[in-house]
This record gives sequence, structure tokens and C-alpha cells, in this order.
Amino acid sequence: MFERSRGGENALLIQPHAGGPAAPDVLEEFAELARSAGARVVASVPARIDRPTPSILIGTGKLDEVKAVCEASGADLVLVNHALTPLQERNLEKALERRVVDRTGLILDIFAQRARSHEGKLQVELAQLRHMATRLVRGWTHLERQRGGSIGLRGPGETQLETDRRLLQKRVEILQKRLEKVEVQRTQMRRARVRSELPRLALVGYTNAGKSTLFNALSGAEAYTADQLFATLDPTVRRIDLACGSLTLADTVGFVRDLPHELVAAFRSTLGEAREADLLLHVVDADDPLRDQRMAQVDAVLHEIGAGDLPQLLVFNKIDRIEGALPRIDPREDQPAAVWLSARDRRGLDLLGEAIGARLGLRRIVTELVLPGAAGRLRARLHALGAVRAEAHAEDGWHLQLDLAAADAARLAALPEGAPLRGLLADEDSMLPVELPT
Repeated sequence: MFERSRGGENALLIQPHAGGPAAPDVLEEFAELARSAGARVVASVPARIDRPTPSILIGTGKLDEVKAVCEASGADLVLVNHALTPLQERNLEKALERRVVDRTGLILDIFAQRARSHEGKLQVELAQLRHMATRLVRGWTHLERQRGGSIGLRGPGETQLETDRRLLQKRVEILQKRLEKVEVQRTQMRRARVRSELPRLALVGYTNAGKSTLFNALSGAEAYTADQLFATLDPTVRRIDLACGSLTLADTVGFVRDLPHELVAAFRSTLGEAREADLLLHVVDADDPLRDQRMAQVDAVLHEIGAGDLPQLLVFNKIDRIEGALPRIDPREDQPAAVWLSARDRRGLDLLGEAIGARLGLRRIVTELVLPGAAGRLRARLHALGAVRAEAHAEDGWHLQLDLAAADAARLAALPEGAPLRGLLADEDSMLPVELPT
């Protein structure tokens, strides 16, 4: 058995494809995945596969070519942009005398590096163990048989492989129980947000589309951002205040083509933030030449997790990379369908707020309100929301010119000092829908 390198940083990429040349964008994305995992890409080999070889996937001739390129480039790790069976992975490692990792294993490795929260770490470990379960035999080929048969070694007992499988299954059961407890806590938090009656938004999109940058711009949070794939794994939920009112906004993990099913299953509770949203903000890299394909791949994952039928507002981000592009709203059937903006430069965020209000059917209260002198706490709350456009003091109290989201008015009206607002909510003449700019 060959010695596996501890470093594993110099990687050779194998890009299988069927007919015609390999798509350069697919190979570049795989190279970016490799770099995100910490590998240095030293070479790549396209492999046309019309009829996959069951034992090694790529055929013996291509296998000899890959081995020669490995020797010439000094690669100690081979990454295959395709799902490998345990048999194929084991045979390739034996023939190439190097570690071989398929696309699923690579993405799982990236997730393992990036998970920060307790729940995220549990989910990644569970996905890794499920992926590893079918590959245990690779490392124990010398212990597949019991040692009985020799003098002094006869008798019952389980093989090392069986022991490992039993221990792995126990660990899977422990992780599942821990995740069930976390899911109960997350469900309780979601119920609390539902009781708050705040509309719920969730950011979804292809990885590296700029979701976390937009999240920070809208919420004032400091979620981790980087120009790399899967910079965000752990969901973050914040309350935000827009022109249309107060809402909750969730930042979720980015999607990618051929996202491993193990990860989709493990992150189902995390992706529940998207599944239970009132509106999905589908963030798209506006400068990506393959944005239509990326959007279709995100929609496919949304359908897989049960969120495919939720309303979406497209957010074309990174217009700062497109010469002459300006923030705008694209309407469809008198409803905003897409918003073009730059989250990095904070251009177009006001348009996004208006589009969100229109899509959620939120209304505003524009009227004059007289507050008695004793209602100082309510007056302070209205000022904190930025709802007071003008005010004057008279003998009967404070005369306020209000421009207030109906949802915020309802929340304040429920407070002990909110009595002056309760009449406004019943006055339809004071209600105005959120209008889009002409």
C-alpha cells in the first residue's frame, strides 16, 4: 500500500466530459473549488468519457496519461470532477499511487473547513460519515478477513472493518440525536419570529454571488465575506429596517452545481430558513456570463428542499463590474421582478427596499397624528423609526407628520402606550401601498 502524503496541496484535476471539448467554465469552477479547499492546482487533464469504465471511470489509456502528468508536475493529490464509486476511487489510488478525491469529497472537505457553529459542524460531520461509510474498505483491505485459522488465533470476533462500521454507525446515531435537539431549538426560534409578525426574507443564490455582502449592507451585521466559494455555511438571521417596514433577513449557504445529496440532506434544517420565508431574494452575479445556468441550478436545489414554489425577487448584484450599469427595477405584470444593484458600493439598496415592500404587499401610513404631552415614549419610538417627517408643539400636544410602515404601526399599537396609533390602522384613507419609482 502506498504512503499517503500528509500535505496533499499540489493537485491535478481530472475533468471528465462526454463528447466535444470540456467546458472551460466547468473546469474553472472546479479549480476554484480546489483552491478554496487549500490546494494548489498544478495541472489539469480533460477526459472524454463516452462509456465510463466501471472499475476506474476514465479508461486505461487516460489513466497512463494522468499518471505521467502527475509525475511531471509533482502532484500528490488527484481531484476528479465527478462522483466516484468506492471501487473506482480505490482502484485509481492504487494505480496512481496518490490520494484521489472526487467532487463530493472535495465539497465536503471545504464545508468541514468553513463550518463555525455547533450545528454546522454537526451537519458537516454527519455528511462526511455518510459519505465515508461506503469507503471504509479502502483503508482496511489487509484486515478484511478474520485472523482465525492459525494456531492461537482461532475463535469468534469481528473484523477491524466490521468494528469500524459499527463505531461509525454509533457516531451517526449520536449526531442525529444532537441535530434533532438543535432542530427543536431552531424551530422554537422560528416560531418566535412568526409570533413577532415580521415578514421573513431569505437570501439564496449560487455560491460567491454576494449574498453575505448584501446581508451586511442591509442589516449592518458583520457576516464573513470573501471572494471564494462557500464563504458562508452557518445561517445568520437579523432584523432589518427598510422603507417598507421591519423584516427578518436570513443569510443561507450558497448553492453549486451537483451539490452532494449528503449535504442537501444534512443541511435540510439550515435550509429551512429559506423554506419558511415569505419572499426569497435570489441573488445573482450580474457579471457572470453563465448566470442563467446558475439561476437554473439554484432553482433545482430549491425544489429539492421544498422551497421551489416560494415567491422570488431576483437581485442582480455586482453591477459595479459592468460598465455603465445603473441601479434599476425590472417590473413584470405591475410587480417588481428583478432589482439591479451593487451591494459592495451600497447602490440600489433603496430600490431593493421598495421592491420588497411591493412584492410583500406592505402598506404605509401617511397622515398627521396628534400625541398628548404624556405620550413621550411613543413619540421617541416614532422618531427612532424615522417615521416623523415634521412636527410642531401646540396646546393639545405634539402634531406629527407621519410616514410609517403599517407593520411598524401595528407593532407599536400593541404596546401599552400605542393607543393613539390604533385608530390609524382602521383608517383606510391613511393607508398607501408601496409604490415603485417611475
